[in-house]
Amino acid sequence: MFEIKLQETRVYREAKEEGRQEGLKQAREEGLKQGREEAKLELIPRFLAYGISIEEVAQLLDLTIEQVEQVRLATE
Repeated sequence: MFEIKLQETRVYREAKEEGRQEGLKQAREEGLKQGREEAKLELIPRFLAYGISIEEVAQLLDLTIEQVEQVRLATE
């Protein structure tokens, strides 16, 4: 008699929208995190050019010495 399809229910639509919003939020946060990491990596050659040691650069940017060394080698 009252045949309601799942896709037509308000609860389904609200849950779907909530899931979509959560996915967008997570994607935005991940994008911001990735952007911050890229910015740190771009600063490494500049800091090294100013004579700041690899250890100090790693400490300033909260990176490992290995990460700083990899960027240094890649930009030589």
